[in-house]
Amino acid sequence: MAERTNSLEEKSRLVSAFKERQSSKNLLSCENSDRDARFHRTETDFSNLFARDLLPAKNGEEQTVQFLLEVVDILLNYVRKTFDRSTKVLDFHHPHQLLEGMEGFNLELSDHPESLEQILVDCRDTLKYGVRTGHPRFFNQLSSGLDIIGLAGEWLTSTANTNMFTYEIAPVFVLMEQITLKKMREMIGWSSKDGDGIFSPGGAISNMYGIMAARYKYFPEVKTKGMVAVPKLVLFTSEHSHYSIKKAGAALGFGTDNVILIKCNERGKIIPADLEAKILEAKQKGYVPLYVNATAGTTVYGAFDPIQEIADICEKYNLWLHVDVSTVIHRAAQFLQGVEAALFYDLPQLLPTLQLAFSAHQNSFSSSLVTNQPLMTDTAQRPGSCASFRANSVTWNPHKLMGVLLQCSAILVREKGILQGCNQMCAGYLFQPDKQYDVSYDTGDKAIQCGRHVDIFKFWLMWKAKGTVGFENQINKCLELAEYLYAKIKNREEFEMVFDGEVAPKIKALMMESGTTMVGYQPQGDKANFFRMVISNPGATQSDIDFLVEEIERLGQDL
Repeated sequence: MAERTNSLEEKSRLVSAFKERQSSKNLLSCENSDRDARFHRTETDFSNLFARDLLPAKNGEEQTVQFLLEVVDILLNYVRKTFDRSTKVLDFHHPHQLLEGMEGFNLELSDHPESLEQILVDCRDTLKYGVRTGHPRFFNQLSSGLDIIGLAGEWLTSTANTNMFTYEIAPVFVLMEQITLKKMREMIGWSSKDGDGIFSPGGAISNMYGIMAARYKYFPEVKTKGMVAVPKLVLFTSEHSHYSIKKAGAALGFGTDNVILIKCNERGKIIPADLEAKILEAKQKGYVPLYVNATAGTTVYGAFDPIQEIADICEKYNLWLHVDVSTVIHRAAQFLQGVEAALFYDLPQLLPTLQLAFSAHQNSFSSSLVTNQPLMTDTAQRPGSCASFRANSVTWNPHKLMGVLLQCSAILVREKGILQGCNQMCAGYLFQPDKQYDVSYDTGDKAIQCGRHVDIFKFWLMWKAKGTVGFENQINKCLELAEYLYAKIKNREEFEMVFDGEVAPKIKALMMESGTTMVGYQPQGDKANFFRMVISNPGATQSDIDFLVEEIERLGQDL
């Protein structure tokens, strides 16, 4: 009966909202019968118009509308061409060419205002000479694709132009962030009542938050007295982990020498025995081990550190465990009693990361090809099955495998209050305790920033539009493409499994000059430069994988 009542109430709410919209339309129509015509494009001479002719500098509503319609037209054309595979991924020019000016595109700033016509030209040229990261054949970074719902969210976010420090200034966005962070913590496997989190300017900053939280948890006096008041602290991370851990060590006063790198096996996973040995070695030298960073999907190999074993070691020696992940999905649940089983467990089946090398056309070129697909499991249905629930903090980057537009990263902490205690400064002009609402929603004091961009709306809107299942299907498609690529390379006579190679940079240079596709490369350890093939672009299809392989072959023929 309650469900029926709720259903009727929902229907009533929707009907009321529809009537309100219709009433609003009728009212606008009565007040201004030519309202629709105002929002149609008309011939406008922008060469004699300037920023001073637009709102709010001048009551130039018509000029403002026409200018914005031109901008929207530029954006829509860009979106359309981005998904057109006949369009280049990039129109590459060397820095000196762009600085010298290309076809009137001038990057220099002027003392006097330029016309709106020139501003529109600058908008077009900026997009023209940039990289189309939403192109279905862009595989260069994990952050790729162009989600239309996310794009709409980003447009509206910029229009609202608000700040995330208090409920007072950003009521809806603050609540969206709280609800979304709660959902993310639940998916990790933590209790919905516990924990905390905040969105940050990127994964590197989220990782830094994890280190700051660990330091404050064990040595809260560092907040007021600094590093001179605490023992010599050391951090531990994989030799294959993201470089942001060492950057954070430098920025937070630990020093990069005190970020100790742990050896990895041939698959790029931390060797737990080496971790424990280096913890004991540090203690013998008089250092205090503080923190271990484990990675669920390393940047290059996509390797999953054995988090279950690492968690055991952290509990044994009372260290903070942070896990750096890309996203959380269902896909590998059957393999994950500990996250360490997720990768390289069965390459032909899982294929999130493939390490292949290829040579073709009488060995005229050779290199390695890596498809990188960071992956974790949703523990909402199987609490405790994923070792990440044992972590003290987790970095989650929706702008990677989930395809949320840059930037969108969150730091999640299992214990509530640590972020607030670590970063709170109680700025009197923002965080007054006697406001008329619950000031616990004034979340800005948990951040190291004051001004904080609204990153939540596009993510929340995409989650509403796709649902959790939609995100899962999107990611599964990327995994299937990785499997397809593996099978395609494996069964190709021109390709063979090798590790030696020096031509990846040369092929990448030719690839950028042709502008047809884009994939990254790098060395790793004793491995020569190889292609780091990232499949996280929701727009990519099997035909794009076919094109990529054939394009690499074509570009490498004469090397």
